Amino acid sequence: MALKLVKDKTLSPRRNGTEAAHQKVFFRWLGLAFPFVRALTFHIPNGGRRNAEEGAHLKAQGVTAGVPDVFMALPTEAYPGLFIEFKAGKNKATAMQAAFIARLREAGYRVDVCYSYEEARTIVIEYLKGSDYV
Repeated sequence: MALKLVKDKTLSPRRNGTEAAHQKVFFRWLGLAFPFVRALTFHIPNGGRRNAEEGAHLKAQGVTAGVPDVFMALPTEAYPGLFIEFKAGKNKATAMQAAFIARLREAGYRVDVCYSYEEARTIVIEYLKGSDYV
C-alpha cells in the first residue's frame, strides 16, 4: 500500500501553537491516515502540575521524568519503536528529557523532537516507509 498524506487545512495548527494542539492534530491525522498504526501509538501523560500527594503516588507507580510525549509501539527493520517529544515555540528539551532521549537512542529506539504536527507527520511517514504497517 502506498503511503498517503492527508491534506486538510483544518488539521494544521500554527507553528507557535501549544504542544497539546500539535499533538491533538497529530493523533487526528494518524487515525485518518493509518488506523492500525494509530491503534498502537499513544501519549504518555507524564507532564502537568500535580499536588505533592498525587505526584508521590504517580512516581511510586513508575512515572519517570524526561519520558517523551508519544510512543509508537511498532518495530521496523531499523528500530524497535518510535518516540516523539512535542515542543512549541522556542522551547527545548529539558536536561532530564535530553538524558532520557539519549538513553532511548542508546537502546536502539528512534527519538525525534518535533515543533509541529507537520514535522511529526513527516517523521512518521519516513519511519513507516517500507514497513508492512501501511
